Order: sequence, then C-alpha cells, then structure tokens
Amino acid sequence: MNRGGPGLLGSVARTAVVAGTASAVSGRVQRRQQARFAEDDAERMADAQAQGGRQQAAGGRSAEPPVDDVISRLERLAELKNQGILTSAEFEAQKAKLLAD
Repeated sequence: MNRGGPGLLGSVARTAVVAGTASAVSGRVQRRQQARFAEDDAERMADAQAQGGRQQAAGGRSAEPPVDDVISRLERLAELKNQGILTSAEFEAQKAKLLAD
C-alpha cells in the first residue's frame, strides 16, 4: 500500500543527507573559528612584543628585553626614519628611550 510518500527508505536517506550536511557545515564553521582565533592570538602576541612584552619579575623588577628584541626594534626605528615617517630628533629620542630600558 503506497500512500504517495517517500517511504521508510526515502525518509532514512533524507535524514542521512541532512545529518551529513549539518556535520560538514559544523566542521567548516569550527575550522573557520579556529583560524580566526589563531589570527587573534598572533595579533595579541605581536602587540605584546611591540610593547616590549615586559612583565613584572618576582622581585618587583621589570624583566629586561632580549637583545634580539632591542636590535629588531632599533632596525624598525631606522626603517621608519629612512621612510621619512620619523624625524632625526624623533629617531634619536626613541633610540635613547629604547636603550635606556
């Protein structure tokens, strides 16, 4: 007796397609969110490094920045001066501040 509906096999097939599609969309959304979170983490790390990444040490003293960080920041200042973004006076002031830390 066929009542014109998809029947049991058709209903099971449709359910499987819907479940598979939902699973694929969910996986894609999850991968996109993970990529976005990774980008956000990378930006936070870059911001922390740009600000010197200084944290208070246990004794109340600030930790000294690594030598490589100081060199890279000096190079960046030199690039900004060469591009005309910083004046010589601004460059010297920032360099003195950086070397004093």
